[in-house]
Amino acid sequence: MTYQEKKSIVSLISAILIFGSFCLYMYPHYPQGGLDATETYRFWGSFVLILTLVSIVAHIIISIIFNIVFRITTNEKKPSFEDELDKLIALKANRNSFFMFIIGFLLAMGSLVISQPSQLMFLILITSGFVSDVTGSVTKLYHYRKGV
Repeated sequence: MTYQEKKSIVSLISAILIFGSFCLYMYPHYPQGGLDATETYRFWGSFVLILTLVSIVAHIIISIIFNIVFRITTNEKKPSFEDELDKLIALKANRNSFFMFIIGFLLAMGSLVISQPSQLMFLILITSGFVSDVTGSVTKLYHYRKGV
């Protein structure tokens, strides 16, 4: 397995673990009962902001640990360059990832148009962010395995 394939697998697993553990952490903090708009927006705004920060920091730490473990176990350095195939695969993964997020964004806005609660809009946005992250990692893994 190449470095890029291993990195894609680690990225996929870490995205699932980070999102799942953060949701499990935040679930008990969800305010029960009738929520007014201010409390709803405060909770979901803090959810998105904290999830973004935690995800960025965790991905950086996991990437550093992955590179250290990769170096120790294989005695190879991280590839210092990207060839055209790497760039093409990254472009396709970004395209698919953005496509999934845009679909989720449109669904979230559509939920507001059909008068659904604002909580549903936030849930759809958060879920589409997670699905887009997973889609990008799966796309990279697929293309490194099967080719472009």
